[in-house]
Amino acid sequence: MPDLTLDRHDAVATLTLNRPQRRNALSDALLDRLAGACAELREDASTHVVVLTGAPPVFSAGADAGLRASMSLDEQRQAFAATRTNFLPLFCRVLEALEGLPQATIAMINGHAVGGGWALTLACDFRFASAEARFWIPEVDLGIPLAAEMTARFVRLAGPARAKEIAMEGRRYAADEVRDLGLVHRVVPAGGLAAAVHAYAATLAGKPFAALAETKARVDRLAPIALAPPSG
Repeated sequence: MPDLTLDRHDAVATLTLNRPQRRNALSDALLDRLAGACAELREDASTHVVVLTGAPPVFSAGADAGLRASMSLDEQRQAFAATRTNFLPLFCRVLEALEGLPQATIAMINGHAVGGGWALTLACDFRFASAEARFWIPEVDLGIPLAAEMTARFVRLAGPARAKEIAMEGRRYAADEVRDLGLVHRVVPAGGLAAAVHAYAATLAGKPFAALAETKARVDRLAPIALAPPSG
């Protein structure tokens, strides 16, 4: 079974993290395939919108550290720390690839989004979440500081104060709370999530693509300037 699937329907492509037996944890191989799929889609003029989701029942449990329920907390910390050497460069590559797509991108968060899984949604332009989804950052509780690649995106979208709260407390946020933080655009009952995302994707896909892509690019270019604190 492929750990990443790519399906096309009209002008909408759907990327699905497909490791349900590992809660769609982000392995090195999966990240490499995801980066490759983004490179393919970037050159696909027939695709105007990209949807990113996970095979049920979750979106993604984050970095695949091979954690098991039988592990002690120290064993979990060691396993998690050991993954970071290879994981972080690959993960950064994927975040940049997603953000660099000319197409509008939608994260369809159909279940829990944890650590890197949550950060992955922030690389998309739009985020729709199931009302049952939960979001949290476990790194600090595992004795590991949140990676700069992830921290930057939380700071950019939620602001420094909220980013500290999310990363340092490590608590689980309900989808409604994440929406109120500005990190999710819409919260939808679980049974209606796919229909809501596909309807929104179809609306975007029906717009003139060149104008849509250039508008996205201009917002992305101006965002760092617009968010910078005033000088003096």
